[in-house]
Amino acid sequence: MVREFRLINEKGQEFSLMDIYNYTLLTDPSGLGYAYTTEYQQLGDTFISNLRQMQQGQINGTLNFLSYDNYTSFVNFIESSENLKFGYKIPYTDGSSREFFKDVQIQSLEKTQLQTNGILSEAVTFDCLSLWYEENTIIYTIEQLTNEIRWNFRWDSRFTDYDSRNLQYINQGHVEAPVYIEIDGQLVNPKIELYVEGELYQTVEVNTTIVQYEKLLYDSRENQFFIGKQNTDGTTTSLFSLDYINFENDNVIRLPKNRSCEIRLTAENEVLNAKLTIYPRYKAV
Repeated sequence: MVREFRLINEKGQEFSLMDIYNYTLLTDPSGLGYAYTTEYQQLGDTFISNLRQMQQGQINGTLNFLSYDNYTSFVNFIESSENLKFGYKIPYTDGSSREFFKDVQIQSLEKTQLQTNGILSEAVTFDCLSLWYEENTIIYTIEQLTNEIRWNFRWDSRFTDYDSRNLQYINQGHVEAPVYIEIDGQLVNPKIELYVEGELYQTVEVNTTIVQYEKLLYDSRENQFFIGKQNTDGTTTSLFSLDYINFENDNVIRLPKNRSCEIRLTAENEVLNAKLTIYPRYKAV
């Protein structure tokens, strides 16, 4: 097994960075780690850190194209995409693998002459817009027997096993983990609750009715924070206002590090279908 790289856009389209014949081959990648900027104040013979913040990362490397057509295809893919994420699949010695993502945007791509070996090799730089993160998703469907769905994930849970409603989750990332939630209507006054170590930690209450074929949408990622609904025609409407949300609550749910967490989704009627995605985030992988 070898490590693998790819780009994915907001439409779910992919551009392989491992296929020189049909796409491109990324070689000599760098910038996959992390760095801090630190300032110190001297007190006698001791130096105390008074400012320490993480630097914005850059991923650099060489893209190798077998033809100018593939080079043009890469440029067209980049320019037709509004949002890009860089996928990095890492193999482990036990035979398993995990894929991590970074939100990126291209800073530069060189264009020189065809090399003597017949391969066009060009330097590329991506600016990083996020930490590394995983996308752990479970889709849950239940019969009309209860008004509550509970997840309690642990790190090694199999996210394709939908038979259990008590999967455990402990965020082993390096920072708090945001979540993305979709709940199908009909819903009357839906509620999202976060329990930490068995105690109620946060509550998001949406005082409205989500009708059939609409969806409640909740996203706690910094650059995509949203509380709203998806209408029957596919458009979205924000519900983040005093008409629907209690602003005395902390409405930004993120799972704390290294603590047992549980998400509960409830409403005054039955909650039948929902999707939950957790984004554990890492400074380096």
